[in-house]
Amino acid sequence: MKILAIGDPHGNLKQINKINLKHIDLILLTGDLGSSNLVRKMSFDNIARQKQGLPKLEYSPRQRKLAFMESYNSTIKLIKYLAKFAPVYTIFGNVESSNAETREYSQDIGLKLPYLYNDLKSISGIRIINNVVANFNGIRIGGLDYFVDTSWIREFKPSDFNKSMAGAKRETDKAKRILRNFGSLDILVCHQPPYGILDKVTSKFAPKGWNGKHAGSKAILDYVRKYHPAYVLCGHIHENEGKANIGKTRVYNLGTGGYVVLDF
Repeated sequence: MKILAIGDPHGNLKQINKINLKHIDLILLTGDLGSSNLVRKMSFDNIARQKQGLPKLEYSPRQRKLAFMESYNSTIKLIKYLAKFAPVYTIFGNVESSNAETREYSQDIGLKLPYLYNDLKSISGIRIINNVVANFNGIRIGGLDYFVDTSWIREFKPSDFNKSMAGAKRETDKAKRILRNFGSLDILVCHQPPYGILDKVTSKFAPKGWNGKHAGSKAILDYVRKYHPAYVLCGHIHENEGKANIGKTRVYNLGTGGYVVLDF
């Protein structure tokens, strides 16, 4: 049995088209499915302004909807393409929005938005495995939704440190419970890498002061050290695409559109 794992596609169908999808039994995705060019620019521009002591730019409802729809449309197009070849299991990265997040965002901008979660689930062969264990022909696959780890807050020290830390603690405690409930797995699919493993920021596109810091998750690292899944599949820190070992566990950071075929 062959399982194809693809790192954060970001809507790049041209890159996905280069992958041989024949004779693949299952496709796994590490999140960040759609293009995030507009969202990334808006976010990083304001991070840069904040560090310069400048006020945040306020984007219009129309601009914010365009950014949302760029990601939504490219996600649906890419997933429909992959689903022609094999079942697709995916988690959500930091680009995707849950139904609750979409509802809140829609109310905030005063414009109607489609629900990505619902629309993905309606596509035949697609399964969203956020925070659940999926059994595929006897292979235990755990999918961990993206979360902000307290280790990230300590490493990057955002300006609203106390508020961010409080939110990250809630998310990290939840992630730890989910991982504990997973127990032993064959494959862990997560968005960010384990802390200190293929997770160092070295991108020219990153905000000033981020380079050289570790953006991985200590909660994931602790889980791997305790339960030793055969594989950890992740992305998020695209410039650190590669493979490494944590004991008997093989970790693949698949970057953006990188891939590996696992034989079971």
